[in-house]
Amino acid sequence: MSNVATSPRQGSWTRLRGRLFHFYFLLRRPMTLGVRGLVHDTATNSVFLIRHTYVPGWQLPGGGIEIGETFVESLARELEEEGNIVLTAPPILRSIHLNKQATKRDHVGFYLIEAFRQDRPKQPDHEIAEAGFFPLDALPEGTTPATRRRIAEVFEGKEASPYW
Repeated sequence: MSNVATSPRQGSWTRLRGRLFHFYFLLRRPMTLGVRGLVHDTATNSVFLIRHTYVPGWQLPGGGIEIGETFVESLARELEEEGNIVLTAPPILRSIHLNKQATKRDHVGFYLIEAFRQDRPKQPDHEIAEAGFFPLDALPEGTTPATRRRIAEVFEGKEASPYW
């Protein structure tokens, strides 16, 4: 155990060095984080899916976490933007996945949402071509394999894959 006191200058250098290393690792090994939500309407046993204008297939709503946002804040923002859906209770974190389709460093937090409200249906815009609730036994043609896997993990008890 050392009794050497750290000078204020040494403490400042330590903080600066820590920030420089953090910046270096951000450039050298950037990692992205995202969220996806499985919005389940328990009354109709249906799930909310979206179809983007820029990628094929029906998917769960979600997107990237912005700087300064928590996972849940990001999820709430994405649900409002992509579906006019407002959380009315905390979502349930089901799993975290590595999405190697995007990059080797993209991770996705996957949430189940059963407490929400949607005051009006989502209308098409520059990002969302179509959106809506679909019965679990009648998902639309073109529902992505990853979306089908997440739905099976929640409703069929399938083991959660570590990969998106």
